[in-house]
Amino acid sequence: MNVRAMLTNAMPELVALRRDLHAHPELGLEEVRTSDVIARELDALGYHVTRGLARTGIVATLSNGTSGRSVGVRADIDALPIHEETGLPYTSKTPGLMHACGHDGHTAMLLGAARAIAERRNFDGTVHLIFQPAEENFGGAKIMVEEGLFDRFPCDAVFALHNDPDVPFGTFVFRDGPIMAAVDECRITVNGRGGHGAEPQATADPILAGASIVMALQSIVARNIHPMDPSVITVGAFNAGAASNVIPARAELVIGIRSFDPAVRDELERRIRLIAEGQAASYGMSATVDYQRSYDATINHPAETAFLRDLATRFAGPEKVREMARPSMGSEDFAYMLKARPGSYFFLGGRASEDDRPLHHPGYNFNDDLLPIGAAFWTELVETYLKPV
Repeated sequence: MNVRAMLTNAMPELVALRRDLHAHPELGLEEVRTSDVIARELDALGYHVTRGLARTGIVATLSNGTSGRSVGVRADIDALPIHEETGLPYTSKTPGLMHACGHDGHTAMLLGAARAIAERRNFDGTVHLIFQPAEENFGGAKIMVEEGLFDRFPCDAVFALHNDPDVPFGTFVFRDGPIMAAVDECRITVNGRGGHGAEPQATADPILAGASIVMALQSIVARNIHPMDPSVITVGAFNAGAASNVIPARAELVIGIRSFDPAVRDELERRIRLIAEGQAASYGMSATVDYQRSYDATINHPAETAFLRDLATRFAGPEKVREMARPSMGSEDFAYMLKARPGSYFFLGGRASEDDRPLHHPGYNFNDDLLPIGAAFWTELVETYLKPV
């Protein structure tokens, strides 16, 4: 039986597994139940299961033959702090938490592949299946790498995918080089002098200064960054005051920053600091800037991307393979695995209808029909990369 037929036959079990994970979402570094489920499945398949990297991470190892070659495949396992609004029978049982990004599906896909790889044993070398926590917020990939992931589990290359409900079902999307942006977060606190709203001349209004900062920030990408260097500055929150007759003493801005080029990233930080401090000073106030660099840009390696592209063309046909026209301004901590080892990150389309909700939406639901496709592709990737000579 070929791998796709095998996994199609296993569809009911994969769907049940995915929906169980969906009903029990857990945030990054707290995926205790999720890890227990994953470990139980892998133990039953005969993998050597290592737990504890990045608290709740799992690496499952299986060797076959005599080759010293190795390959890693990653699935992210964490959920999001979103209250689910799908109304599905398997909706989240934890209010305020939801698998709104499809990590439950990614996990089920890799567990399906784990079954096929173990049963077929059609490879020569070692496969490491990496179940990574905390992709959404806490940089689980970076933590795993820092805790010795690739020292303990050497990989000649490492791969990961993400479902995309905006791309036609079953379509593979690749890109050489930068594919996901670096992301930073900045909190600017404007320190003013509060008072009565009827006596503004006796105060130093931080809302006024904050509004000036918001407007001035928009000049950075338009006037300080080269038009061919993608970057985004988004003021996502402006918090100050609580009543119309009170001028507060402080205002806080929360800003998201996206970029690709390290020099551009440095310039964005420099300009944000200058504008915040300069605009506040022009109103007789001060500003403190807390600038945190979150995830680096995700940069695909050309040889490994070419390998994926060729495999997908044979797997799904050329009509199901696309090139990504431009990198995404979203971010992905798989960047840190790609900085440590050659590899590639790609997207797998899951759109079933125009009514499908986007990622991170409270009405999003992973398309279960993707499960045998993703599982079969991971199986063929391992068997091709570790093809017996």
